[in-house]
Amino acid sequence: MKKYSILMMFLMSHGIMCFSQGTGGLKEDFKSSVLNQPGQEYPQVNSQGYARFRIQAPKADSVKVSLGLGGRGGTILTKGADGFWAGTTEGPMDEGFHYYNITIDGGKFNDPGALNFFGSTRWESGIEIPASDQDFYALKNVPHGNVQLILFPSASTKASRRAFVYTPPGYSTQLSKRYPVLYLQHGWGEDETAWMNQGRANLIMDNLIAEGKIKPFIIVNTYGMTNEIKWGGMKDFSIIPFQTVLIDELIPYVDANFRTIANQSQRAMAGLSMGGMETRTITLNKPDVFAYFGLLSGGLYAPADIKDKSKVKLIFLSCGSKESPDRIKEATGNLKNAGFNAVSFISPNTGHEFQTWRRSLYVLAPMLFKD
Repeated sequence: MKKYSILMMFLMSHGIMCFSQGTGGLKEDFKSSVLNQPGQEYPQVNSQGYARFRIQAPKADSVKVSLGLGGRGGTILTKGADGFWAGTTEGPMDEGFHYYNITIDGGKFNDPGALNFFGSTRWESGIEIPASDQDFYALKNVPHGNVQLILFPSASTKASRRAFVYTPPGYSTQLSKRYPVLYLQHGWGEDETAWMNQGRANLIMDNLIAEGKIKPFIIVNTYGMTNEIKWGGMKDFSIIPFQTVLIDELIPYVDANFRTIANQSQRAMAGLSMGGMETRTITLNKPDVFAYFGLLSGGLYAPADIKDKSKVKLIFLSCGSKESPDRIKEATGNLKNAGFNAVSFISPNTGHEFQTWRRSLYVLAPMLFKD
């Protein structure tokens, strides 16, 4: 009995008891998430897509992780004798990147073991569930482009505003070459860092270029002025301030300071979620600016929306299979029947999340600027 008690104390102190509850068939091949802080062992993920957490909070009464349980309140952690709280998600999670946070006695905090990413209007912890198709955004030994921060003047907002600009491999050496541009927008609660950090857009581009699958182009990410609108307040959102920044200030600055092909036929706009809504509105308001449109989990176009189809080279609509794929397919079919070059993409087994949008960019990029 004494040996049994010692064993039980050991298991509880290391959080092992809670790992075995309700997780039949769980594989114990957990590894540290690739998005952990340097030297941090937790959080961890296994080959099945489960996530495991361990948080030091010896004086806390309750600790919960926002991930897991299918939206039914997150993953409740169990306290061990050593003051660490530990637990594993009830089931496997979707592949790819996820934001999350820790609730300790009712207060919301970031996981000290994980790197932080801007989402949901705040810097939140991030975890990466290894995907079966992660090779297309993996860091490889190929020529890499450059991602640089620029500050551009904005008279309309009386400020210098930020943007991140991806220039493809060879941009700094092939000085006579000019490039098309994709203006790529983030979603609600995110900012201009999202596509390169969470989305791995630069690595997706590097790999596609190295494989000879795309015509190299520049990508520009800027803040969509979305975070001033709280969740549920979209009826109060006006596109005009951001449209002014993008059309009248950022695009002229990029064309003046980078070797772009500065005409409508060599310019694209796409966005995820609310960035898709911004893309749809601006492309319809300003038909002479962009020739390629992409809505990634971000709405639909109808044939009647577009007055001059001759100016539109591509309409790309996508979403995750756990979103509204039938609406995407139907809208694409209607556009095709009306004579538009329209393409749909449905990301398998994902919802409203970055794996959907990574895959969407991977499919969209080779279709841009083909002529």
